[in-house]
Amino acid sequence: MSYGASQTDAYRRAGIYAARILNGEKPGDLPVELPDKYELAINLKTAKALGLTVPPTLIARADLVIE
Repeated sequence: MSYGASQTDAYRRAGIYAARILNGEKPGDLPVELPDKYELAINLKTAKALGLTVPPTLIARADLVIE
């Protein structure tokens, strides 16, 4: 199971940040940005191999389920 910032969203934000710098803004004047989107991924195959039972409500909330 993994819960963390969305990599796709982070890459998109990095592109926007780079564009702002290329358009003439000073890097020191740009704000520090924190992630807006977090993702929950569950690997059911690994959970089964470890003998763990994942509740169906948690599986329903996951953004990515690996079976």
